[in-house]
Amino acid sequence: MKKVISISLLYLLAFTTFGQSSTIKYPKNIIFLIGDGMGVSQIYAGLTANKGHLALERIRHIGFHKNQASDNYVTDSAAGATAFSTGKKTYNGAIGVDATQAPQVTLLELAEKKGLATGLVSTADITDATPAAFIAHQIKRNMHDEIAKDFLKTDVDIVVGGGRKSFDQRKDGQNLLDSLKSKKYQVVESLAEMNAIKQGKFIYLYASGDPIKISEGRGDVLLDATNKSMELLSMNKKGFFVMIEGGQIDWGGHANDTNYAVSEMVDFNKSIEAALNFAEKDKETLVLITADHETGGMALLGGDMTTGEVKASFITKGHTGQMVPVFAFGPGSEVFQGIYQNTAIFDKLKAALRLSQK
Repeated sequence: MKKVISISLLYLLAFTTFGQSSTIKYPKNIIFLIGDGMGVSQIYAGLTANKGHLALERIRHIGFHKNQASDNYVTDSAAGATAFSTGKKTYNGAIGVDATQAPQVTLLELAEKKGLATGLVSTADITDATPAAFIAHQIKRNMHDEIAKDFLKTDVDIVVGGGRKSFDQRKDGQNLLDSLKSKKYQVVESLAEMNAIKQGKFIYLYASGDPIKISEGRGDVLLDATNKSMELLSMNKKGFFVMIEGGQIDWGGHANDTNYAVSEMVDFNKSIEAALNFAEKDKETLVLITADHETGGMALLGGDMTTGEVKASFITKGHTGQMVPVFAFGPGSEVFQGIYQNTAIFDKLKAALRLSQK
C-alpha cells in the first residue's frame, strides 16, 4: 500500500535535502513581491518599455501557478492572495478565510508567531484584497473598516500603502491610528519622514483612499518603502517576511490602458531589482515574484526595444484565467520550478521558513 505524503511534507523534505547541500540552505528571510494583474504580456511589455531589460532576467528558477478560485475558473485578487497567504482555495472576495468562511492562519501571522519581523507594502489601498489577505480575516473584500481593525490584532512591523480613511475616517468614529500609536507604532506623515526612520515599527498611509498612478506623480514610494523595509526588518536576528505589492499593474489592465499598465510594471521592476540586490549580497534571503492573476487579456501587437514603445490590445476589462509565472531567487529557489496550484506557494514558503501551525 502506497503511503500518502502531504504536499507540505514533500516541500519540507525538498528543503531538508537542499539544506544538506554545501551551496543551498534554508532562507532566513523572504521577500514576496506580487505584481497584481501581472501576466507574461505585462512583463514583456515592461521589458520593452524599459528598453529591453528587466531585473527578472537575472532569475533562473521559474515556474507557473494555476490560480482558479474555489468558486470560479477566474480568480480575483482576494481569493488569489488568500491562496498564497493560507494555502487554501477560497471563493472570490474572501479575505483570509476558506471556502466555508472559516478564518485561516496566514504566512505573516505564522512568521510573527516564530518571532520574525514582518511587513506589508503596496501601491494600492492597504486594506485592499492583496495586502489584506495576509493580515485580515473577513468574508468580503469590501469590508475595509473591518479589515483595517484587523491590523490591531497583529504585531506587523511595517505597513505602507493607501487607505488612510479606513483608519481615521471610520463609520464607527474610532481613530485606529491613535490605537496603533498606543502600540508603539510611529505614524508617518511623509516619504521624507519614512526615509528618516532608523528603527522601530511604523505605518505610513500615504493616500486617503487609492494612491495615484506613478504617471501622475506618486514618485518612488514603492522603491523607498522596499528599501526601508529591508533595512529595518533585517535588524531582526531571527529573520523577516515582507509582502510587497505592485498593485496598480492590475488597474491598468482593468482600464485597458497600455501606458498605465506598463508604467506601473516598470515602477514595480525597481523594487524587484532592489530586492534581488539585497538578496545577492545577503545570501540568506529568498525573493519570490509572481502575480495573483492576469488582468485584461493583454496582447502585444508591436513595440520597439530602442524607443520603449509598446502597442497592445485587451480582450476584457476583467481578469483572465491564464497561468502566471513565478520567479524565485536565493536559497531554496529550486522548489518553485514547474507547474503547481497557487496554494503550493504557501506550502513552499512555510517550509522554507520552517514555520509551524501548532
